[in-house]
Amino acid sequence: MKYHIITFGCQMNISDSERVASVLESMKYKKTSNINEADLIVVAMCSVRQTAVDRVHGLAPKFKKMNKINKNLKTVLTGCVLKKDKRNLSKIFNYIIDIKDIQKISDFLEDKHGVKFRSSEILRQKDYLNIMPNYSSRFSANIPIMTGCNNFCSYCVVPYSREKEISRPAEEIVCEIKNLVKNNYKEIWLLGQNVNSYKDCACQCDRTDNCKEINFPKLLKMINSIPGNFWIRFTSSHPKDFSDELVKTIAGCKKYKHYLNLPLQSGDNNILRKMNRPYTAVQYKNLVKKIRKAMPDISLSTDIIVGFPGETKKHLENTVKLFRDIRFDMAYINKYSPRAGTSAAKLKDSVSPAEKKHREKVLTEILKATALSHNKKLIGKKIIVLIDSKKNNIYFGKSEGYKTVKIAQESRLKTNCLIGGFSRVKITNANPWGLEGILI
Repeated sequence: MKYHIITFGCQMNISDSERVASVLESMKYKKTSNINEADLIVVAMCSVRQTAVDRVHGLAPKFKKMNKINKNLKTVLTGCVLKKDKRNLSKIFNYIIDIKDIQKISDFLEDKHGVKFRSSEILRQKDYLNIMPNYSSRFSANIPIMTGCNNFCSYCVVPYSREKEISRPAEEIVCEIKNLVKNNYKEIWLLGQNVNSYKDCACQCDRTDNCKEINFPKLLKMINSIPGNFWIRFTSSHPKDFSDELVKTIAGCKKYKHYLNLPLQSGDNNILRKMNRPYTAVQYKNLVKKIRKAMPDISLSTDIIVGFPGETKKHLENTVKLFRDIRFDMAYINKYSPRAGTSAAKLKDSVSPAEKKHREKVLTEILKATALSHNKKLIGKKIIVLIDSKKNNIYFGKSEGYKTVKIAQESRLKTNCLIGGFSRVKITNANPWGLEGILI
């Protein structure tokens, strides 16, 4: 029997899918990249934006057509799923399984295909994060260090779909990364809805004064001390939890590469309060100053929502001003759309779609200018690039600052041996969204 996985959303969803694949292969399913060959289709869903939910609904005609050809086809929905969406999507999928219970998938499928699945260690796991993933890359790994969120930003469904924050034991995380490094992995992404709120009470105590709690900075130091030539990255962090200890730690960890995504969401204090983001524009700006002082070469990206309910042109001007002052290397700018189940959905969606698009364009034009300015400073520099792909005799990779680098293939390079390894590249050209260079 063959399986096919469809993944929507962030790196956490990708990591979820890697664990789903591991479970299915322990049940002797074989992976197929051709959805039409599949006996089992698993969709790892994202509930954060309504557009992502709509894409899952859009699979219904495809499934209906496939069922006419393969009467034994089964479909499973998992990932980041709201209760409301479970009800609505139950008409499309045969089974909806909480990602935390994905190892129980055999209970749902047993005898449905006329097969008795042999129990395996994977199927006996109580915590799905303990399932060894079937990594989708041979050199870059997504490692969840915690799941869930306690922040309840007014626009976000994650606390409802992923529930409260739970941190993995540091010992398990370090062990997984050690094994990856032994297998020549070069890039380790630490994942969490709020990574810098990570806490592992290693001594299993009742939080007394002698508690040996491992927080995120301590975890980073533990990972940084693992022998080997690899990069550490993490996402996503919250400004409210970005302590002085964390700034000092990332500046001192040689394996942490100087790229940081620090979501701003808005540069206006009134809108930040409506979003339930517990910091001000000035506090965010001061945090960035502190980070850049510790790491002058830091590449900084952010997340922005335009057109949040009640956002006026004056509110936008404050975001524009902060955008110009901070001069981001990259920004992920999203037009607000109401998401049922959040507190923001109760507010009037007061900004028209056309105005949201205009505001997105305003910020994008500023970003293009600041990103180009940052990238031009790298022309002539010799940098390290982790090469991740090749297309039409051109190599592509990421710099330490997580900038896309396009590398012209030299005549002596006739194989894909460079993919998955570090290479020295001299930067010859720059554009707002990336760099170009030659191998040296």
